[in-house]
Amino acid sequence: MLSVVVPVYNEKDVLPKFHDRLLCVLESLCDPFEVIYINDGSSDQSLEILKSFCAANRFVSCIDLSRNFGKESAMTAGLDYSRGNAVIIIDADLQDPPEIIPELLSRWREGYDNVYATRRRRHGETWLKRVTAGMFYKVIGGLSRVKIPADTGDFRLLSRRAVDALLQLREQHRFMKGLFAWIGYDAVALEYDRDPRFAGESKFNYVKLWNFALEGITSFSIAPLKISSYFGAFVAIMAGIYAVSVVIKTMIFGNPVAGYASLMCSVLFLGGVQLVAIGILGEYIGRMFNQTKNRPLYFVKRYFHAESGEQKP
Repeated sequence: MLSVVVPVYNEKDVLPKFHDRLLCVLESLCDPFEVIYINDGSSDQSLEILKSFCAANRFVSCIDLSRNFGKESAMTAGLDYSRGNAVIIIDADLQDPPEIIPELLSRWREGYDNVYATRRRRHGETWLKRVTAGMFYKVIGGLSRVKIPADTGDFRLLSRRAVDALLQLREQHRFMKGLFAWIGYDAVALEYDRDPRFAGESKFNYVKLWNFALEGITSFSIAPLKISSYFGAFVAIMAGIYAVSVVIKTMIFGNPVAGYASLMCSVLFLGGVQLVAIGILGEYIGRMFNQTKNRPLYFVKRYFHAESGEQKP
């Protein structure tokens, strides 16, 4: 069986077209399949549309989460409920074309556990987003000890053993792109051209993308802590050298009054360095605090399926 996991958040304008294209592809395959939609607290009519899909198709189900937990948790919910030997994760915005699903299956049948779709071209995105995305992948690639493929999102196929391994990782701050790489197993890239959104607007603004980048870096690298330590040591050494030079000058030339401007610049610079280092430390401590509470990743409000109707999981 093939399972297709689709996280959904306010996608009412694109869902009918996406569902039609997805079913057209899946019904052309010889294998049985299931489609699992996860409604991640949508505030539009997305849930009503998903319920109609479930009522019309016995192989479609919908997990309605109790609120918006974020895409990473929504994907985890879909993986928890999936039953297939192979599981495909795909967004509903039609930027990732369902038509390449047969190619993903073909590579899986060759023995790969993780077939990830790498973007050859990113149509419909601004130059700023393309540049910042490229910079992010270079930074996290240089800092992380796990090789995270560049220009690769969540669109991929995972084998059942890869999914089972992934579901053992229940950390609160979930950077799924890193977790997909961390579990290992045989992986291969499949290049494709990413389409612009069919309808609606992206749910990620630059503030959310910045926080997402911080999530990825702090989840898979302690390099920021090391950098702050090295930089602090460098500043301390330079301050020591400067102090020695001041003592020598005082002994030779006397003790003239130091300038107010240079003193304030030194104080503000050192204060800024300390605040940055404390902020980096706080990011890691905050993640430890959230993890120690051991809260569930999500709660399910309702589960819809044509064969069983609405039921509580």
